[in-house]
Amino acid sequence: MPKITINGRVCEFKPGQLILQVANEATIDVPQYCYHDGLSVVASCRICLAEVWMPDPKSGKLAPYMGGKLMPTCQTACMDGMVVYTDSPKAVANQKAVMEYLLINHPLDCPVCDQAGECYLQDYSYEYGRGQSRFEETKVKNPKKDVGPNIYLYSDRCIMCTRCVRFTREVSGSGELCVSGRGNREEIDVFPGLALDNELAGNVVDLCPVGALLDKDFLFAQRVWFLKETPSIDGLTASGDNISIHHNDGKIYRFKPRTNMSVNKWWITDEVRFGWRFVHSDQRLSGPTRKQFGTAVLAEWPRAISEAHSGLRHVVAAGKRIAVMVSPMLSCEDAYWLGRAAQAIDPKAFLAVGPVPTQGTDKVFPPGAKADDAKAFVVSAEKAPNARGVRRVLGALSKASAHNGYVASFEQLIAQLRSGEIGGVIITGNYPTAWATRELMDALSGKFVVVLDTLTSELATRADVLLPSATWCEKAGTFENWRGMLQAFEAATPVHEGARPEAQIALDLLRADGRADVPALFNAADTRRHAAGSLPELSPLVSDVRTPSVSVEQNADMEVVEL
Repeated sequence: MPKITINGRVCEFKPGQLILQVANEATIDVPQYCYHDGLSVVASCRICLAEVWMPDPKSGKLAPYMGGKLMPTCQTACMDGMVVYTDSPKAVANQKAVMEYLLINHPLDCPVCDQAGECYLQDYSYEYGRGQSRFEETKVKNPKKDVGPNIYLYSDRCIMCTRCVRFTREVSGSGELCVSGRGNREEIDVFPGLALDNELAGNVVDLCPVGALLDKDFLFAQRVWFLKETPSIDGLTASGDNISIHHNDGKIYRFKPRTNMSVNKWWITDEVRFGWRFVHSDQRLSGPTRKQFGTAVLAEWPRAISEAHSGLRHVVAAGKRIAVMVSPMLSCEDAYWLGRAAQAIDPKAFLAVGPVPTQGTDKVFPPGAKADDAKAFVVSAEKAPNARGVRRVLGALSKASAHNGYVASFEQLIAQLRSGEIGGVIITGNYPTAWATRELMDALSGKFVVVLDTLTSELATRADVLLPSATWCEKAGTFENWRGMLQAFEAATPVHEGARPEAQIALDLLRADGRADVPALFNAADTRRHAAGSLPELSPLVSDVRTPSVSVEQNADMEVVEL
C-alpha cells in the first residue's frame, strides 16, 4: 500500500484518503474545527494547515509541495511518499495565529459555559495558543438566540466552522440554519420564521466544537467533569442506535451518540436524545403491592413474590393455563428468565409478545439516500428496541416445551384471554408512556394478574400483585434491532428505589417455586451463557452479541520524568 509520513510517523493510506483522515486514524494529533467525517469538506477554519513535502519526480529528493505554501490537511489528498509536518515552526506559527484570531472576539466566559471541559477552543488555546492576548480593542458582541425548541445559540462564542449549517443541509435536509453577515459581523442564524426543529436537530449541539450551540435541557445542569459515561443502546426504538449515557450520583443528565458506522453512524434522533425523562418521572412505581380485600396494599418483596407465585400456582391447580406477556421493551435476558419462570409454574404456559408501537414509516437521512448507503442514517418507525429478540427467546423456549416455537402476538393473547382457557397472566410493560389498551383491560376480568411495570397506570391499579421493574438504563442486557443485530449494554444508574429488573423478579419466582439450580442474583453475561447452553437456538446470544468497545485515554497535562 502507498505510504505517507506525518510528523515522523509512517502511515499507510488508501487512494483518495485525505491527510487529516489518515492522521485521525493513526491517532496523530492535528488540530481541527470545521472537519467532520460525516460532512462535506470546506477547509474554512485553517488551523489544520501543514507543511507538505513531496519527492521530486526528476531528482527523487524531497521538495516543498505547491511552492511551499501551507496546505489544509482536511482537503489535501495523500500521495505516495508525501511527508507532512503539523509541528514544524511554520505550521505552529499558523496555529498560533488562527487561535489568536478566533479568540479576538470570543468572550471570556469559560467558568459559566456548559461546553467547558469538552471544548476544542479551550483545549487548543492551551495546546496551540499564544498564552497571552494582544487585542486591546472592544470585542464585538453578538446576541444569544433561541433557535429551536431544544437549542440555544450563543452567537458571540461561535467560531464559524459551519458544521451546524452543513448538517442541516446535507444530513437532515431541512436547511434551517444559514450564515448571515460578513467579516466580524458574520454569524449563524435561522431563516426567518423557520425554527431549528427537525428530527435530528440535537446533533448540531454535538457537532459544535465550542459552546455556541447548547442543549436547553442540559443548560447549567452539571459540569461535564463530574459526569460518568456509560455506553448503552437506544432503548426506545428498533434502530439500536449506540449512545452514551452521561450521569452523576444516580441521575441521568443527557444522552450523546456513540459512533458506530454499521448502525447509527455519528447521529441519534431527538426522540432518543430527549426520550429518557420518564426514567426519573414522579410516576415511577416505588414498591410492590398486593390486593387485600380488593384494595392494593404495600408489601415487602418476599411477600409480594410469594403472593404472585401462590396465585399463579392456584390457577394451574384449578385446571387453567397461565400466560406471560413479555414486552418488546425488555431485554433478551429478561425474556429468557420470565419465560422459564412461567414454564416452571405451568409447563403449558402461553407465551406472547407485548404490543409493538409504530409511528409512520422508516425514514432515511440524508433524504433520498438508500438504507444501505455508507453514510445513511435510518430512523425506525418501530418504537420498541427488542421485539425480534423477545420473539427469538420465547420461540426457543416454546420449541423446547413441545409448542413448536409458537409465540403469540398481543392481539392473539387478548383473544386467548377472552376464550376462558387462561386463568392467570404475567404482564410486563416498561413502555415510556401509557400503553395498556381497553381491550386488554376488559380481557383481564376475572383473571389473576401479576404486573411488572415502571410507571403508574390503570393496569397497575388492576393488578393482583404489582412488582415495580427497572428501565433499560438501570440494568444490563441485550437488544436485537431491526437489522437483526444483537447488541449488549450495561447498567448506567442504580435501579430505582423499590424496583427490580424483570429478570431478577423472574429468578425470584423460580426460587419461590423451589428451583435451587437457578442463580439468586441476575447477571446478564451469565444469563446469555446459560441460555445458549440450554437452548442451541439461543447460541447467537453468545456468539453474535456485539459488546461496546470504548477506549478511554487520559493524558496528563504535566510531563512525568523518571528520576
